[in-house]
Amino acid sequence: MPDTMLTFKEMCAKFDVTPRTLRYYEYIELLQPQKEGRARFYGAREVARLTLILRGRRFGFSLEEIRQWLLIYQQKGNKTQLEAWIGMADRQLAELTRQQAELEVTIADLRALRDTAAAQI
Repeated sequence: MPDTMLTFKEMCAKFDVTPRTLRYYEYIELLQPQKEGRARFYGAREVARLTLILRGRRFGFSLEEIRQWLLIYQQKGNKTQLEAWIGMADRQLAELTRQQAELEVTIADLRALRDTAAAQI
């Protein structure tokens, strides 16, 4: 194996994911490591894909949305993938903005109730 390849354990450590998570991403075919016997090795492609998967999860995208987005690159190329990304990002930004507004209202309500309770003490 070339020096640029990571083992299963190194991949888990590099991305701070559990072995179960990494195996699951392989099971649902988001990742496709090279295999030698039972050993798995991850090259630059898989490192980049896991980076995108984890970033997508952090932004709130489902694994299916991430899978579809990754498939676009394989099937139609970079420009189409970027156009799809813009649409996905716009939808998610709208949803996160809505959630942020709800949280602001909830925080204000909780703060008011807390202050009312503190005033009664």
